Parts: sequence; C-alpha cells; structure tokens
Amino acid sequence: MAMNRIQFQPGLSMPEFQRCFGAEEQCAAAVAAARWPNGFACPRCGTTAHCAIRHQGRRLLQCNACRHQTSLTAGTLFACTKLPLTTWFLAMYLLSQAKTGLSALALKRQLGVSYPTAWLMHHKILHAMAEREQLHRLDGQIQLDDAYLGGERSDGSTGRGTTGKTPFVAAVSVNAAGHPLFVKLSTVPAFSYEAIAMWACRNLVPGSLVRSDGLGCFAGVSAAQCLHAPIVAGRAKPAALPDFHWVNTVLGNLKRTLAGAHHSFKFGKYADAYLAGFAYRFNRRFDLKGLVARLIVDVARAAPRTGKVIRQADEHF
Repeated sequence: MAMNRIQFQPGLSMPEFQRCFGAEEQCAAAVAAARWPNGFACPRCGTTAHCAIRHQGRRLLQCNACRHQTSLTAGTLFACTKLPLTTWFLAMYLLSQAKTGLSALALKRQLGVSYPTAWLMHHKILHAMAEREQLHRLDGQIQLDDAYLGGERSDGSTGRGTTGKTPFVAAVSVNAAGHPLFVKLSTVPAFSYEAIAMWACRNLVPGSLVRSDGLGCFAGVSAAQCLHAPIVAGRAKPAALPDFHWVNTVLGNLKRTLAGAHHSFKFGKYADAYLAGFAYRFNRRFDLKGLVARLIVDVARAAPRTGKVIRQADEHF
C-alpha cells in the first residue's frame, strides 16, 4: 500500500521544539513577534516609540506618548498567568502534535501542573483555535451531514429525539479529485431550516455546491446562496455512498478521538471547544511541522478568556 504523504510527514520533533522554544527568552520573543509583527505599538494610542521599565520585578513597556504601561502578556490568553511561557508553549506543542487529541489529565501529567491548571490551559488554547476557525468559510464542493454528541440517557427515548444529545453539523470541502480539503464542525440549536440557514450564512461561501442526504432542514443552505444537491439514499446507508465518504470518515475519526482521548465531557457546555480543536488540527494537517508556530501566533493574538467565562460556556464559538 502506498504511503500517505500527509500522514507520514515528519512534524516537529521534541528536540527541535526544545531548541526553538526551550528558554523563556525564546518564548517571549515569539509572543512579541506574534503580537507586534511590525514592532511594538501602544494598545491605547498606537504610538511605536516606547521604553522598557521594571515595576515590582515585572518588565513593562511604557509608551513615550501617553505613558500607558503594558506587559508582553497583557490583553492575551496568557494574561495574569503565574506559569512560565515555556510551560504554555509545551502545552501548545503537545496539543498540536497529538493527532488524536490530548485530555486535560494527560496534559497535567506531561506538564507537571495541577489538573485544574491543565484543564484551564487546555480550554484557553481551544478557545484560540475556535476564534481562528471562525474566520474561515468553506467553498467549492461540500459534503454535509448531521451528527450528535452524547445522548446516553435511560428515559426510553430513541433516535433524534433522545434526551441529552447535542446536535452538530459536519461539513467537508473537497477538491475536483474528491480529496478532502477543510472541515467545519459546529453545534446547532436543532436540525431545522432556520438553524441550518443561519449556520450556512456564517460558514459557507455563496455559490458553493452542497451535497447532503434527504434531511429536509439542509435545504436551508440556499439562504446562503449555495446550490443544494440532496441525495436520497433510500435503503442504502449514507455512509456507503461515495458522495458522503469524506464527511463520514471525518465523523468517524472525530468520535474515536473524543471517545479515546476524553472518554466523556459536558457536551452541552463544551462541545464547540472540542469540535473546534479537532477542526483546527485537521485543517492544518498539510504542514504538521509549522502547526506549532501557527498555533503560537493564534494563541498570542486571541482575546483574554477567564476561567469563569469558560465554565459558564454561555456563548457558542
């Protein structure tokens, strides 16, 4: 059997990672380059002229114009952290290079921190991944399917109406040869025409060709000016049809990843975060070695998010 070039690419080895980001100064330089690629700019007035000062042992950057003081990590996901940047960078490395994902418990053991700390770091990094995934929309030929997380209840209900299920949409764009390009995984309130229409307007480029099964709600993609080509499977299972091969392959890999790495989590609260983490890694699988550097940039540029906000999970990504 021919070797899959994407699957067998070398990635970034641990020794190479340590050479690039093994010291606090190296990590600080990477964060500065990500936040201010053209050099420091005051977050209040935009002035570039500044000086470095020390206050209570902390290194601060002071604007020469408005005298506003800021730190390297202020206004980022690293804000108020008591951990060294080397620990954060190691967490990003481990989460980006693990094809099947990594649980907070496994991250705790690798980093040598407490479980609550590892859990919070994990979710902050997932938040950065989700923010970045929001910016990308699928186009071209798209395979679309419905799926669920959870639903393990003993109230007697079965099928789509089962209590406790979290519905989500899986969409995969493919090239002319039928090979997968990018994926979108998003929770929806329900599989209704209105919900799919709202999802399509946010996530699909107008003019795309969307292939789905006969579920009526998928006609909602027309609200995003997309061409809908439903395929009624009849007695055949959609998974057996070539038109749905890649979306079902992605769903299978996703569910094995969640079941193997995480076993269980609160699907209703955190589904968007874990779905975004899987999609982020999948969409950047073509350059596994450069994935770490891209994640560092996305985390450094992500908006701050406190543990309280994460646990409330009152917003969908």
